[in-house]
Amino acid sequence: MNLSKKQIQHLKGVAHSLKPVVMLGNNGLTEAVVAEIDYALGHHELIKVKIPTDDKEVKQLIVDAIVRETNSIKVQTIGKTLVIFRQSDEKKMTIPKI
Repeated sequence: MNLSKKQIQHLKGVAHSLKPVVMLGNNGLTEAVVAEIDYALGHHELIKVKIPTDDKEVKQLIVDAIVRETNSIKVQTIGKTLVIFRQSDEKKMTIPKI
């Protein structure tokens, strides 16, 4: 699923008031964390994930792995927070068509 610039802007606006649902711990990105992110995406569709690292390269690798493993779309990253979206079968969120 590819999102247009307008759709991503809409999701950013919706995500603004959200609190992080999943926070990576000292063990980093484990299978349990990926499973929790996957579950949260199925329940909420749009979530924030807190990635506690200052190393930009490591953070980018973690972001890429999360997006790949959960089959989601990266909406944005701000600081240590990643916003991702994956539409569920129920389509709980409506996003603009354009």
